[in-house]
Parts: sequence; structure tokens; C-alpha cells
Amino acid sequence: MGFVPQPILRVAHASHWRCRRAAPTGVEWAPVPLLSAFAMPLDDQTLREITRLTLAHYQDSADAFREGTRDHDVSQNIAALLRHIHAEAPFVLLDFGCGPGRDLRTFKALGHAPVGLDGCPRFVEMARAESGCEVWQQDFLALDLPAQRFDGIYANASLFHVPRQELPRVLGQLHAALKPGGVLFASNPRGDNSEGWNGPRYGAYHDWQQWQALLEGAGFQALEHYYRPAGLPREQQPWLASVWRRG
Repeated sequence: MGFVPQPILRVAHASHWRCRRAAPTGVEWAPVPLLSAFAMPLDDQTLREITRLTLAHYQDSADAFREGTRDHDVSQNIAALLRHIHAEAPFVLLDFGCGPGRDLRTFKALGHAPVGLDGCPRFVEMARAESGCEVWQQDFLALDLPAQRFDGIYANASLFHVPRQELPRVLGQLHAALKPGGVLFASNPRGDNSEGWNGPRYGAYHDWQQWQALLEGAGFQALEHYYRPAGLPREQQPWLASVWRRG
């Protein structure tokens, strides 16, 4: 799964936020969950529905998503992952939530050995055709990953689709899939520790403090974090990027 920020207006409504499209203003998107954090645990049926509806959105909009993200510059994120890997190149990498395969192609062009993973069938087809790489179709909430396989995992705009209550389990699976000393990169839209539906997609929006606690709880050690896009005031930097080493 991937993600494209869209301009919105925040409108106070009852006890939660709703959103509507706004004309582009040159200011990047900021996350606006439609529901605040759930007070009750999400049951298995609800989790399956979250996965189904979110993946259905990406399946239906796959072509538009590919065109809308084709020229996005994420070189800062790719470099942040690669410079912290201490293994001998070429690196064995997992592009977690690879979408249509743009970054898979980049990793391969750099001489590495990337594998893609996405839950959206159309994205899996696109990524295979775009990159020529092996791509696994797996839902984020039903992963089947090999142990200690990867030097690095690149999760660009993907992990925020995992509900907060499931993150410790999913992060533990990513930790186990890394080789000792392996590196995880993650970039997600930051927020106020709330989660819910933003249009047809489910998301959980963390601030740095909560995100750090979740990653450290899963056994990761922080290497660096930064906000994107670079060179703008913090209120215009909706993306929180972070790099972690398997402890």
C-alpha cells in the first residue's frame, strides 16, 4: 500500500473531524483522521474490514496512484536507509508497501537485491512489471516473512495503515525479518496519536514520542528522525521519517 497526500479542509463536526477537498494552495497535506483513537479494542472482523476497504481503495485507484506518485522525490529517504546498513553490498532489502514499484526499481538500479511486498493485487502486478523484482502479495495484518532475511526494510508511507493495537505485533514481525543489526526505515504522516478513516482509507497518525515508544518496545534502536519535506516550517512538514536498527 502507498499513500498520496491530498489537500483538505478541516471542519469541526460533533466530537470528531470530517474533511472535504479544498483547492490546492501550495501547502502540503496534513493528516486529518475522521475518528479519534478507538477506546475499545478492534475485533478480528473489524480488522478484516479495515484491510478490505483500504486495499479496495488502492485497487480501484491504482493507475491514478502510479501516475500521481511517479515523480515524487524520495531520494532523502532511500539514502537514509542505505547509509545506516553496515552489511557488505549488495544489500538484501524489503520494500514494505512497495506500491507500483517505483522505489523497487531504484534499489535494483543501485545494484541491491530488493523484494517487494504489498497487499493490493494491482500494485503487485505493477511492481513486478516496473522493476522485474520478486514481489509478494501479503496483507500487513497477515504477514508471513522469512526470519533474518533482510539487511534493510524500507517502509515508506505504509505502516500508518496498521491500526495502533496491531503495531507491536507487526513491528515484531519486521524486527524478526531483519538480520542482526539490520535497519528499518519508516516514513508516515505524523499526527496527534489518533486513528480512523480518512475517506476510504484507514490510518493511525503518531507523534514522535509515541512512535519512538512503539519502535523501542519492539526492540529497535533509534538512529535518526526528521520531518519532510525539508526546508519548510514544521507545520508544513506532514511526514515523520525515522531510521532504526534491530537491537
